[in-house]
Amino acid sequence: MSNPKKKYDYVIVGAGSAGAVMAHRLTEDKDVSVLLVEAGPMDYSIFIHMPSAFAYPMNGDTYSWNYHTEADPYMDNRVMHCPRGRVLGGSSSINGMAYVRGNAMDFENWAQDFGLDDWRYKNVLGYFRKAEDFDQGENEYHGGGGPLHVTTGPGRNPLYHAFIESGMQAGYPYTPDMNGFQQEGVGPMFMTTKDGVRWSTANAYLRGGAMRRSNLTVMTRTYTRKILMDGKKAVGIEVDHLGTRSKVEAEREVLLCAGAINSPQLLMLSGIGPRDQLREHGITPVHENPNVGQNLQDHLEVYVQYECKEPITLYSAQNKAAMGKIGAEWMLTRKGLGATNHFESGGFIRSEPGVEYPNIQYHFLPMAVSYDGSAKATCHGFQAHVGPMRPESRGEVRLASSFYKAAPKIVFNYMATERDRREMRDSVRLTREIIAQSPFDRYRGKELGPGPDAQSDDEIDAWVRQMGESAYHPSGTCAMGTHDEAVVDGEGRVHGIDSLRVVDASIMPRITTGNLNAPTIMMAEKIADAVRGRTPVVEDRPWYTAADWQNSQR
Repeated sequence: MSNPKKKYDYVIVGAGSAGAVMAHRLTEDKDVSVLLVEAGPMDYSIFIHMPSAFAYPMNGDTYSWNYHTEADPYMDNRVMHCPRGRVLGGSSSINGMAYVRGNAMDFENWAQDFGLDDWRYKNVLGYFRKAEDFDQGENEYHGGGGPLHVTTGPGRNPLYHAFIESGMQAGYPYTPDMNGFQQEGVGPMFMTTKDGVRWSTANAYLRGGAMRRSNLTVMTRTYTRKILMDGKKAVGIEVDHLGTRSKVEAEREVLLCAGAINSPQLLMLSGIGPRDQLREHGITPVHENPNVGQNLQDHLEVYVQYECKEPITLYSAQNKAAMGKIGAEWMLTRKGLGATNHFESGGFIRSEPGVEYPNIQYHFLPMAVSYDGSAKATCHGFQAHVGPMRPESRGEVRLASSFYKAAPKIVFNYMATERDRREMRDSVRLTREIIAQSPFDRYRGKELGPGPDAQSDDEIDAWVRQMGESAYHPSGTCAMGTHDEAVVDGEGRVHGIDSLRVVDASIMPRITTGNLNAPTIMMAEKIADAVRGRTPVVEDRPWYTAADWQNSQR
């Protein structure tokens, strides 16, 4: 937190999943000076670093922007929780730590559908590998020695294996590695932890490298008010550090890594965006682009829950004495139930014939509880988190005010299309079928949610509207693509503006199949090479496609 200068080569806004990566890679060049600005505090809390405690930093506003949506018109007008990291490490310091890259076809389709030929699978695989230090060792699909440590879940609870075995008995393939050749199927999950500690980008990229270098300055508790413009060129940022306003110049570029909610907000506060919104809030338009803040996508999921007939679930860990014991063991040894995110098995399946690659994701949890811990378990139970991967529904981020600390207006429009609703119904029914298989016979009690009363399309739809929750994967609001359909180009450069890039999940033109942390880190690794003028990494590897996907669901 050294005293900042007034001028740097690069100024990075947001020390999260992308910003920390950019800071690390750019400061590898010793003659380059970098300022990294983060609105939130340092990440010193034990609840951040202890993997099983992730529900704590996710809630409240100590380490999160703690956003809430507008009433969602397709979800019984519910106001939905949208936490975003506001702390060193950003959302990688408050997320569920699932390491999921997405499907090779996600990136092939970015190239095909959005003209992004440099984002094919062969163009991104090398960057996933470059980032990674995989606990099973380096291979054709995984890296060794990268900053981001990836751990295989230990899978000691027999319920994890019951889920995998039941999925196989229901006819789905086993995959030992959802991030390797074959995503499709059921199998173990991986997490971003190292030696029992959350391996956020703050730990992986900042403490692991960049913060040891004299050419990086990090400012926490520093809000970015706006990007400073000279005509159509970004020349710096205006910040508020603990109530003191100042300006910082960027000699080369401003890199906006503030996330899918805050990056479009900051563009609009700086005069870049839909003209009507800017005028409405008294902001002088610098560059009109109606797509800023549009194309908002997320994964909606439900928790299909069952009672467990044997006392082997995490329900036993919910009383204060047990939690104290788990916490003490973790403090002393970095082992035990405190050292895992508890998402240790899962899967990717296709919901119907004619779907080329998985459109449904599972995270299996040996407990019946809400993701953010707001609804505690009342009995021994287990659940499958399940939901569609490529929703048609689109929302938006709009300015609520020209005040930089004001939360923007967020609406996702979850379940707005019939296909989205059908895929969610299929998700529930296919999950019931998996849990009904014989490996669960000794454990399976009554269905807690949706419950036996929800059978028809209308009944399941009603339950989804009441109980569906965000998987916390907002994306797409500053989408990459050609000029007329996008906000940035294939290297993150804002169309129509010089010396300004956006690098975070907002630039995904279409959301990937799975959790977003790993692909966001990959995108930052790739764009960092573009900023530095380095030759792009290309690694051409095959990927799995189900043999009879046109005619068969499994």
